[in-house]
Amino acid sequence: MAGTSGGRPSMYPTLLYVDAKAAIKQLTQALGFTELSVYEGEDGKVLHSELVQGNGVVMVSSKGRGGLFDAAMKSAGPCGVYVVVDDVDVHHQRAVDHGVEILMPPTDQDYGSRDYIARDAEGNIWSFGTYAPEIPA
Repeated sequence: MAGTSGGRPSMYPTLLYVDAKAAIKQLTQALGFTELSVYEGEDGKVLHSELVQGNGVVMVSSKGRGGLFDAAMKSAGPCGVYVVVDDVDVHHQRAVDHGVEILMPPTDQDYGSRDYIARDAEGNIWSFGTYAPEIPA
């Protein structure tokens, strides 16, 4: 995957799911994320997890697990996350092979990127592509 040099990202999108275990399964098996950690409560709800793609991390947890963040996110709708991948077409085919809903097939963009867009089982929008802007030092 792109940017696999390690280190600590400075931004972590955090998504809450009704069925976080199913979301983790879809994100890892169909969309190429790797489990870094998964912590479950006694009731089996995912209290916290970290999934890695390249040098980025997304946190996934169960809705209804309690706490301030869960309460603040109660009425939140789906979100969108953009993920840089090395080979958009291979990544897209993996998603298709696992039955992921594709909203836009791999498409070359005017700004030089190649992207595709998918929707996960709970409505979040995932864009995968080659666009990776440089951050000035």
